[in-house]
Amino acid sequence: MPKTVSKATIEDLYRYKGKAELVDGRLKIMEPAGFAHGEAGFNIVSSLRGYTKRTGVGLAVPDNVGIRVYLPNRLSFSPDAAYHLGPPTGMKFLEGAPAFAAEVRSGNDYGAAAEREMRDKRADYFAAGTLVVWDVDLLGPDTVRVFRDGDPDTPAAVYRRGDVAEAEPAVPSWRLPVNDLFS
Repeated sequence: MPKTVSKATIEDLYRYKGKAELVDGRLKIMEPAGFAHGEAGFNIVSSLRGYTKRTGVGLAVPDNVGIRVYLPNRLSFSPDAAYHLGPPTGMKFLEGAPAFAAEVRSGNDYGAAAEREMRDKRADYFAAGTLVVWDVDLLGPDTVRVFRDGDPDTPAAVYRRGDVAEAEPAVPSWRLPVNDLFS
């Protein structure tokens, strides 16, 4: 007799003792990141926190915060940095897609398979209602590729060292110098 495998639930994700997302009924475990990755995400969140303090609008969301969404294939995101317009939820996951999400590449985020996975995740962000997604590549010359308008394939803008990146229209008038992503 075949063994029945149950799908993972949000409750399973709450109990998991690490960073994961709930995709295709399974916990997608996310490996720990290196220092440069963590620093870049922290610097994005720090800048977003300043923005939320100045404007009184939105939440700056740091790495490892769960965001609950309701897609057929995905029930959560855990971006490296995000800007969320919903209310704080205390000890529970935020509800609904972030307006802006930043995904900082780790050492394993290179190659054809990784590119497909990142493209699919951007498509999920857009399907959930996210307006802008950053693909942050600390190793390449195109450091910040900005995706918007629901197009997970074609960057709407590309920023390099020395440039100032934006996340319009998700985070109006917010800017981050690309050099601030690095030590």
